[in-house]
Amino acid sequence: MINGEGPFLQAHVDPLAGLRTAGDPPWDVYLTGTVFLDIIFTGLDSAPVRGTESWARGMGSSPGGVANMATALARLGLRTSLAAAFGDDHYGEYCWDALEQGENIDLSPSRTVPGWHSPVTVSMAYEGERTMVSHGHEAPTEESAPDSPPHARAAVASLTPGVTAPWIEQAASRGTRIFADVGWDDTGRWDLAGLADLAHCEAFLPNAEEAMRYTGADCPRAAAHALAEHVPLAVVTLGADGAYAVDGRSGESAEVPAIAVEALDPTGAGDVFVAGFVTGTLAGWPLADRLAFAGLTAALSVQEFGGSLSAPGWSEIAAWWRRVQSVADQDPAALSRYAFLEGRLPEVTRPWPLRRAVPTIGFGRSA
Repeated sequence: MINGEGPFLQAHVDPLAGLRTAGDPPWDVYLTGTVFLDIIFTGLDSAPVRGTESWARGMGSSPGGVANMATALARLGLRTSLAAAFGDDHYGEYCWDALEQGENIDLSPSRTVPGWHSPVTVSMAYEGERTMVSHGHEAPTEESAPDSPPHARAAVASLTPGVTAPWIEQAASRGTRIFADVGWDDTGRWDLAGLADLAHCEAFLPNAEEAMRYTGADCPRAAAHALAEHVPLAVVTLGADGAYAVDGRSGESAEVPAIAVEALDPTGAGDVFVAGFVTGTLAGWPLADRLAFAGLTAALSVQEFGGSLSAPGWSEIAAWWRRVQSVADQDPAALSRYAFLEGRLPEVTRPWPLRRAVPTIGFGRSA
């Protein structure tokens, strides 16, 4: 019966506080990719119908694309560095300010590109699903990321079939732990050999359909075991059924069910899951705890609209944990799965759920 929702002002928690030394890299996580301006409409009763006008009951604007992942990592207390191109329009300025000032994300590897307009995605959420329309132009390659990535404990990479990203091998050679996901293979080949950068990765986190197509397995769990022959840690997300992981080095496997929630908007939930798993891994938690934490953060995120807007921080997690323990007739076994949170959470005095500020462009600027 465990349930929850979230967000607002964050308490600062450093999940790696007990592990830090003077010789550590300056950043916990590095990532690169495309930042979109996301405009999200929620509260639609159905998909828009051709020739009609639909009114949404809610909306928000926020940095999207790779910003979803960067924000999720930063809100979980990891020192995050992002390399991305930003347009020199108002949208680009807004996204830069929201990430650098609002989320304390390092943008020193990022660039503002003169004359390049920001990519935009309009997302419409209804019936637990979403429909998106995007527009944008490819940023000049030399503006998208630095030639040499900054030194970091970990990096998150999105693999592309048939394409190698030199920065991944370079970062891995310096001891950076690479966590990778992958998008849909539009070529239809689903050739694992086409993911050449997988050889440099510590963890691979596809969804169930992707994992089965890449391995030819007839179930996601078998696919995870097959993937663990190619990468040290295979994590397969199972949607409403949770997640399953196999550590190819130790032979350990773990499965954690999903938390039942009423999803408002699934935008960015996969990014939040990865961020939660990276956090638990860098903190040295057991495999099952990492899966549970990743699933919890993703479950909290879908109960708010937007991608980066909905990423939970430690305040939301603490408020959720305090709340579910007070619910009568709660399943003790379900609660015990999250007992590892005790001693790691900040004190929260405000009632749950916590709320964020109005997420739109333009509010809060002085005249």
